[in-house]
Amino acid sequence: MNATFDTIKQRNEKVIMRTYGRYPLALARAKGARLYDSDGKEYVDLLAGIAVCGLGHCRPELAKVMAEQADKLVHVSNLFYQEEQIVLAEKLLSTCQADKVFFCNSGAEANEGAIKLARRYMAKVRGSAAREILTLEGSFHGRTLATLTATAQTGKIKDGFEPLPGGFRSVPFADACALRAAVNENTAAVMVETVQGEGGVRPLPPEFVEALLALRREKGFLIIVDEVQTGMGRTGRFWAHEHYGITPDIFTVAKGLANGLPMGAVLATDEVARGFEPGTHATTFGGGGVLSAVASKVIDIMREERLVERAAELGAFFLGEAGKLQAKHPDKIAHVRGLGLMLGIELAAPGQDIWRALLDAGFVCNLTHERVLRLLPPLTIAREDLSAFLTTLDTILANRPTA
Repeated sequence: MNATFDTIKQRNEKVIMRTYGRYPLALARAKGARLYDSDGKEYVDLLAGIAVCGLGHCRPELAKVMAEQADKLVHVSNLFYQEEQIVLAEKLLSTCQADKVFFCNSGAEANEGAIKLARRYMAKVRGSAAREILTLEGSFHGRTLATLTATAQTGKIKDGFEPLPGGFRSVPFADACALRAAVNENTAAVMVETVQGEGGVRPLPPEFVEALLALRREKGFLIIVDEVQTGMGRTGRFWAHEHYGITPDIFTVAKGLANGLPMGAVLATDEVARGFEPGTHATTFGGGGVLSAVASKVIDIMREERLVERAAELGAFFLGEAGKLQAKHPDKIAHVRGLGLMLGIELAAPGQDIWRALLDAGFVCNLTHERVLRLLPPLTIAREDLSAFLTTLDTILANRPTA
């Protein structure tokens, strides 16, 4: 460790709560798909702020929009009509089959809003007593008390936060029989990620989705799709639920919406949006002028540069090449999976040493469940950067003893 890093780390330990297991990097600046530490060392960013900076870092067009809007209108609250917010809503809704949007500040807040909307719609529009939300094991929906309870994981994530709110149950991942057995007259909604992110980059099997849709037609519950990580072109479609032919009653987005600025949204059909009325839900900062203007520009750039299609093409390339790497190292790579540029390489054994070797070689990615290398690069990432990552991983695996 260099002195500069040690100094920054010590200062951090004094003033910041210990809620993160931070990487051994102090970042000073970023540009495009590159990160630079306090010593000026360059890294290829294959994480993009955890699927946030889909257009890359410090995009000049976004900085220009941000500055211009900051000089015009920053925050006035949602007590007023704001054209920037309306323009963004129109653009966002043009990408999907939803009819109404509610803007907020984060993915957890968006998912909390979706849960509230589902329950209130059932209570006030349908006149139903159904309140329970079913989720899938391995899911991650946020860290507020409600979204933490909806998150069907064990371990530190829930430890010490009891009592957790009621009204949530989980079923085994992609188990259609277990889902059918769990649905009853109290089921308000089933909440899913079509690709689990924190769960290890696990796409839902199509046959499970078919069973879910059939069960919805039969039982009448709502489907909430958590697109916080999968949305905004990440999976090679603008929305991941498009891969499955799902028309969600409600879905959520956040991370990539404003390319690094804190913004989320709840989208719903006209029918389900009837669950909210003035005074029933709100947020102070949601959809402010700067955020809305930047997010609008994000959508424009994605369309102009065909970044959704690019994510599909690069993802297919990566999965093909990673599959070859798996065939070369069958004792060290257990699975390769993903959609678009939401990619996972599951190692056959815990891979902290491999993750660290990649970091030392200048590649920033994520390690989930101790053995899944998770890649969420900018949608603008160069094909050559993906190839260089795989070449480096090949070398690291070749020098690692067999598990």
